[in-house]
Amino acid sequence: MRIRIVVADQAEARFYDAEPPEKALHASGRLRDPSARLHERDLVSDRPGRVFERAAVLGTRRGAVAHHDTGGERSARRYAAVAFARRIALQLERAQREGRFDRIVLMANPRFLGMLRRVLPPRLIRCVVAEVPKDLVHQSDQVVSAHVPGTALR
Repeated sequence: MRIRIVVADQAEARFYDAEPPEKALHASGRLRDPSARLHERDLVSDRPGRVFERAAVLGTRRGAVAHHDTGGERSARRYAAVAFARRIALQLERAQREGRFDRIVLMANPRFLGMLRRVLPPRLIRCVVAEVPKDLVHQSDQVVSAHVPGTALR
């Protein structure tokens, strides 16, 4: 039984392969997204839209009382992170079609792990045997190996 271990964050993903009796990991690939390190202002050229509240308050003039920007969940950085998660999913689909693994272990910070879960197709979700909600992408191979759950290697 071959296992593909994915260690990722919104800027980088490392792939490892392992065969259960031995616990040694073998690097099998890497993806990077250089735009993930950019600021929001570098990804888009315009300011967020503005909203004017027109609530009339007693004793004040009529018209716009307050205004604020609309941003938040539709940020360019979030969009770039979801696009990178889709690239990881495509890489996994390709490797599965080629028969390179039978099971998957996902390791990522909790927010990006959720993004990965949402973009993985059902066929790959059925292969996921363990999830580690830790940001280990910048750690050594030995640290990553130590965080692979023992149940995944059986």
